[in-house]
Formats: sequence, C-alpha cells, structure tokens
Amino acid sequence: MRQLLDHPDTDLGSAWNTRATNLSQTIFVLEDDADISRLVQYHLESAGYAVRSYLAIGQILSDAERQPPSLFLLDIMVPGGDGLDLCRRLRQNANLSSIPIIFLTARAAENDRVQGLELGADDYITKPFATRELVARVKAVLRRFERPTAPSVLKFENIEIDASAMQLRVGGELVTTTATEFRLLDYLARHPGRVFSRDHLLDAVWGDARFVTPRSVDVYVRRIREKIEADAETPRFLKTMRGAGYRFEIPKVVPA
Repeated sequence: MRQLLDHPDTDLGSAWNTRATNLSQTIFVLEDDADISRLVQYHLESAGYAVRSYLAIGQILSDAERQPPSLFLLDIMVPGGDGLDLCRRLRQNANLSSIPIIFLTARAAENDRVQGLELGADDYITKPFATRELVARVKAVLRRFERPTAPSVLKFENIEIDASAMQLRVGGELVTTTATEFRLLDYLARHPGRVFSRDHLLDAVWGDARFVTPRSVDVYVRRIREKIEADAETPRFLKTMRGAGYRFEIPKVVPA
C-alpha cells in the first residue's frame, strides 16, 4: 500500500462494502486506488457513516440521483472521467447541487485548489493525508451544512432566502446555488448593514476548512452577485467595502 495513510497495517478485508448499511448519513467515495478506498471506507464507517465506494465514475451520478448522499468525497484523476467534471455536473444538478463536496487528491498545486473551489468544492484535502484528519474534516463539513432547527425565510425586493430548504429564489424562480454559496449569502443577509472582513467570513462560513484563503471569499462573492444582482458589476445588495470586506445592503428585511 502506498505510504499515504496513517494506518497502513489495518486489515480492510471485512470492511469492503459490508458495514454501516443503515445509517442516516451516507458518503459517496470516488477513489480509484482500491487500497486507499478501502481504508477511507473503513475509517468513515468506524466513525458512524454509511459509505458507498466507487473506483470509477461509472454510475455514481445516477446512484446519487436515486438516493442522494449526505456528502461526496472525490478524487480528481479517476477512470471514466475526472472528479472536477463530476463536481461541475453535480453543481449543475438541481437535486444534488446543495450536497457538500470534498476533494481528496494528490493534486496539491494552488491552481488545482482554486479550480476545485471555483467549481464548488467545500473542502480540499491533499495526499498524503492522515485518516483522523480526514474524518474530522468530513464531520466539520457535515456540521456546517446541517439545516437549521428553526426554519426562517428572508425576503427583500425580488430575492427570497429560505434557510430551512436551503433555497434561493430570484423573481420567483429557483436559483441553483452550492451549499457554500448559500451559507455565505444567508450569513450576510441575516446581518444587513454590517461589514465583515474576509477573515471573519472564512471563520463564520468555512469554519475548519483551512484550504480556503481570502481569495476564496472573493470568488464566492462574485458568483453570488451573478445570481442575485441585475448587474453584477454594479451591485446593489452585496457591496465591497474597500480595505474592509463585504456588506449586505437591503432596503427592508421581512421575515416570512
């Protein structure tokens, strides 16, 4: 087995597609190295998750459409396509676009990380990796995307943010967002008029996902503007405060 893991001597034979078959949170793992795939599955199942493992892209998308998982854990370089393209397709699928995605890959260059982020990844883990950290980051991402216990809808002009359903509507039409886009928009809209630095937003929205940088916030703000603003170049709602960060300006917030 490659020296990519922190428990290379673990016996995985009995763990392969046999454990944790009825748990509430399911993770789809796309990893073409069978040894790594078995070890990842073993540790995720030991942490209490149900896992479906795929060595190639194959039917992962159709399986997800039939029974959506709680999270995707994707390698990039895999047979039958690549994880980046799969991420793009997931983010374009209205039924799957809000499911968090973590990349687990040997591609560690900054450009690769930024590309993964721009496609909608919620975390990016590079090989070699420690399985304890992997499980911790999976837990952190899932915690961030748990739906709130007290549903609340914000409405302003033609924009509606439904935190319970994690849905954005503009002009009455449902607008597809990634989970991170929605969380960032929802956080800003619930604190109208306040200026938040990029570092503050990183902590509030991304939490423990340390692959993100202040540049990440800028990328997401640009993408949100393209979805809610009539003219993304001259935004009315999501304002840049030069040297300070971002502020959400709305004429009036009316709880639904």
